[in-house]
Amino acid sequence: MLHFRFSTVLKELFEATLKRPSLGSRQKTWLPTRHCCFGAASVDARAVSTQLKVLHAASHRPALRTAPCAAPYRSYCAKTEGAAVELDEQLKKDGVGSEATSDKRRNAGILPSLEDLLFYTVAEGQETMPAHKFLTALKATGLRTGDPRLKECMETLKETLKNTSDGVTLDRHLFKKCVQSNIVLLTQAFRKKFVIPDFQSFTSHIDELYESAKKLSGGQVADYIPQLAKFSPDLWAVSLCTVDGQRHTVGDTKVPFCLQSCVKPLKYAIAVHDHGTEYVHSFIGKEPSGLRFNKLFLNDEDKPHNPMVNAGAIVCTSLIKQGAGNAEKFDYVMNFLKKMAGNEYVGFSNATFQSERESGDRNFAIGYYLKEKKCFPEGTDMTSVLDFYFQLCSIEVTCESASVMAATLANGGNCPITGERVLSPEAVRNTLSLMHSCGMYDFSGQFAFHVGLPAKSGVAGGILLVVPNVMGIMCWSPPLDKLGNSVRGIQFCTDLVELFNFHNYDNLRHFAKKHDPRREGGEQRQHSFGPMDYESLQQELALKAPLWKKVSPTESHQDSSTTVVYRMDNAGK
Repeated sequence: MLHFRFSTVLKELFEATLKRPSLGSRQKTWLPTRHCCFGAASVDARAVSTQLKVLHAASHRPALRTAPCAAPYRSYCAKTEGAAVELDEQLKKDGVGSEATSDKRRNAGILPSLEDLLFYTVAEGQETMPAHKFLTALKATGLRTGDPRLKECMETLKETLKNTSDGVTLDRHLFKKCVQSNIVLLTQAFRKKFVIPDFQSFTSHIDELYESAKKLSGGQVADYIPQLAKFSPDLWAVSLCTVDGQRHTVGDTKVPFCLQSCVKPLKYAIAVHDHGTEYVHSFIGKEPSGLRFNKLFLNDEDKPHNPMVNAGAIVCTSLIKQGAGNAEKFDYVMNFLKKMAGNEYVGFSNATFQSERESGDRNFAIGYYLKEKKCFPEGTDMTSVLDFYFQLCSIEVTCESASVMAATLANGGNCPITGERVLSPEAVRNTLSLMHSCGMYDFSGQFAFHVGLPAKSGVAGGILLVVPNVMGIMCWSPPLDKLGNSVRGIQFCTDLVELFNFHNYDNLRHFAKKHDPRREGGEQRQHSFGPMDYESLQQELALKAPLWKKVSPTESHQDSSTTVVYRMDNAGK
């Protein structure tokens, strides 16, 4: 439970807030509540207009929270009921307010609810609005109507519209009924408090990078697996999903393709999640090999160099659900991947599997070499492991579903669109580390140098890219360069980091700064206020989500009684 530990200055501020209106005689007092709710009062457009101006202005101000990249996982509560009562109890404990002021705050007409504020913001002060206007505004934030977190809201909206006179228009009360189950998430979205605040501007840049890479015509579609040679070289798609569930796609993003080597980091993550780091790396090394991905070569300890080359991936495959049959193992991995993808499309290409097995002489040679060197756990059936290995390479995704998988890695193992923890933090950290050093075949060092992000490529043309704590991206284009990486995908990733400060070392002190889409308008977010900035602090506190938590005063020469510093507790504690 969130506990407010008030300094002297903050106590005086809240007492002053309770006693006087803040921005004019007509405006009512706002107070923050535990669930980011301002009560259940009803208001009309005139009564709320001043507050809306504050809400709109605050959404364009630098926020009082840490940069989103510091947050490993975000979650949003859904309900707002009982928040005002909880606030009253908390304020009593802190010695702020009285029974009279509590009753006054609960009095209808004084405190507009978040639902009211959201309605008048979207409706632009009108008393009714068409439902499509809300859906269009929602899309601009990056959220989709099919987002699992908004399921209840969308279902209620659909049923509500059936009972309206024209099947289109919503008034404030109907709108409130539709959004109240997801009001915290929606408020965060419309107040631009997601990791990419100006999502439309950001995605316009993504579209430009996509069009630039689309012009490339080099590379050859992989043909050593006959089934892969059937794909058109003109296919090109990019999808992204942020850690807050903001989505954007451009190109052929709904065409299924096989993961191929892009599945290697995912099955390694599953193995570490199940068995832990020490056990997995008693069979597999952690170093780049410096050799082709399908070489028959082991390190000085007779182990595969890392899980991203074929030898390491085959041994990693043998560690999953040991003792079970291949059917059970396959279902186990598929369920894992579907959770990582937020239950979006994950399929299987039997034709590719058969094609892989019939043309997999090199992998059979690697398998027998591993067996000779006793690289597998005791009792392993090598031929059965190879069948399972070919099956995992033949798992199908779309760019859209794979981007959610990448976002789950970016989000520390929690799927952004379902909130479900899929992988342990240990598994995610290890996976991203190895993707960074070994994920791009013989181009891994170059990629780490120029792009500086964890990634994994596959011979089907996919590149799974992770921007930790920000987003996951899947690029897909079948034509490959001589090292086996997608020509357009490499160009897109390189251009992305040249434009945005996503490289791991772009934010060093005194480094030439690039555009940061995590900050509104590219401006530096501020984390503290001076002691006399009452009006600004009052507005910000009134509009902040409930997860504000006071931090110890800065260890400086400033007096601790006159400096208040806040941070966002994104873990939801």
